[in-house]
Amino acid sequence: MTAILNTLCLMVMAIEISAAKWKVASLSSGASKLRMKTLEQEGAAERFEALLAEIVLARKALLVPEGARVLVAYEAGTEGFWLVRALWAAGIEAEVIDPVSLQVDRRARRVKTDRVDAEALVRALWRHGCGELRALNMLRVPSTDAEDSREWQRARDRLAAARRGGVDRMVKKLRTQGIWPLPKTWRADLRAEGLRTFFGKSLGPLLSKSLQMELERVEQIEQKLKELEQQLDHLDPEARRRIEGLQQLRGIGATGARALATTLYWRTFKNRREVGACVGLVGTPYDSGTMRQDQGISKCGDPKLRGLLVELSWLWLRYQPQSALTQWFNQRTEGGGKRHKRVMIVAVARKLAIALWRYLKDGVIPEGARLKRQAA
Repeated sequence: MTAILNTLCLMVMAIEISAAKWKVASLSSGASKLRMKTLEQEGAAERFEALLAEIVLARKALLVPEGARVLVAYEAGTEGFWLVRALWAAGIEAEVIDPVSLQVDRRARRVKTDRVDAEALVRALWRHGCGELRALNMLRVPSTDAEDSREWQRARDRLAAARRGGVDRMVKKLRTQGIWPLPKTWRADLRAEGLRTFFGKSLGPLLSKSLQMELERVEQIEQKLKELEQQLDHLDPEARRRIEGLQQLRGIGATGARALATTLYWRTFKNRREVGACVGLVGTPYDSGTMRQDQGISKCGDPKLRGLLVELSWLWLRYQPQSALTQWFNQRTEGGGKRHKRVMIVAVARKLAIALWRYLKDGVIPEGARLKRQAA
């Protein structure tokens, strides 16, 4: 009987994390009110030790028997996943909460403090721990190797964005002087101060120096990109396997394969609905009373990933004309205009994401798709 009561008893602990302090709220089935504690230790190790001590103290204060379930959770944010891994290593059940899943008061003005947020979080966590799984959504914690592999794509995206920004600024500055289109040797001409304005004059000394400094930054970024390309061997073996598998399909190159493998397919999906929801390519209907309308796709997740999938969908239509997905698109857009095709390409992106997931998971080649010719 005691064992049964212990399994039914539950203590939940929610951590509201900020840079300066952690606000820890605890609640159990044997207590009449929740317990609140603030942890302000300076170092990560000291604060984690204080958290472990608080778990022990909270069990005693909230009359939690030995063997009862203890669930600790915090919202994803600045601490990343090290804290949940440390709690697991200490033998404590822990989760990472998706912040957008927490329901909040929709009033224009509402009280917002760490204490209020911690209380709302722990009460939602209590409902989740008692079986109301939709009270909160929990994130899937990646392995350390998968998390490290994701940094490669993030670093490349940052460098590529910085390079595009630098080149764009230089091109636009030169256009203000009537210098367009740019010759193929415009970089060398800029270094040698050989560019001439529309009136045949040299660039102003300050403008010329500014553009040369910008060019130096762009070339440094390009060098960093080359160095980053040489670090592909440090990706975890599963990521490299996914990249190689995706590259075998026509229409998917190295850049797209690396991005998909490190930002999307490192996750473990249960079904196709989870794949579509993860990339934000599922519909959001509005059905209330007599009003029924489609609000468009949810746009959850990474917008860069959705853009990549749409771009790969156009390439798929071009290089996989015999695939069932391309034929489906052609049938649905026959006689339609450009706008209709732009709408339907979103559906293609969702179907393609699901097809590629099945291809990597089960080895099922998308229907009608062709592989690249292997070099002899």
